[in-house]
Amino acid sequence: MSVVAIVCADYADASHATALVALLDAYASDPAGGGEGLTDFAKQHLVRELSARPQAYSVLAFDGTQPVGLVNCIEGFSTFACKPLVNVHDVAVLASHRGRGIAEQMLALAEMIAKERGAVKMTLEVLSGNHGAVRLYERIGYAGYQLDPAMGTARFFQKWL
Repeated sequence: MSVVAIVCADYADASHATALVALLDAYASDPAGGGEGLTDFAKQHLVRELSARPQAYSVLAFDGTQPVGLVNCIEGFSTFACKPLVNVHDVAVLASHRGRGIAEQMLALAEMIAKERGAVKMTLEVLSGNHGAVRLYERIGYAGYQLDPAMGTARFFQKWL
């Protein structure tokens, strides 16, 4: 088994940009990502748009020169703590490389960067049927969000505009 390199993506690096788009497209095409690949528009503009946002950062995993994993993070703001927070927006590892701890390693680097940015917490969403991901997230310290147990745990909603 080869050693996998985990790096903070450089959006200006053509190999990183190509890897990011290919990995996100593979994730979007997977049932866990919705089963439908990225649009041509997204493929053409994604890296430029991420690089235009200083609150965005990505982590890549490479097995030699082959890109095998991706984490996209977007900084937000916790009004209660009056400090940044980081939302882990995408976590993807190619099927050929799952079960090797790559997602955990990428999330560790993402967390280190979040701490460097002064973030008070990290958040993420996961589909309840993605049991492997749920186990990983719980094992590394993620838990359902609640303020008062009597009010229950937070639920994630979306509304397309």
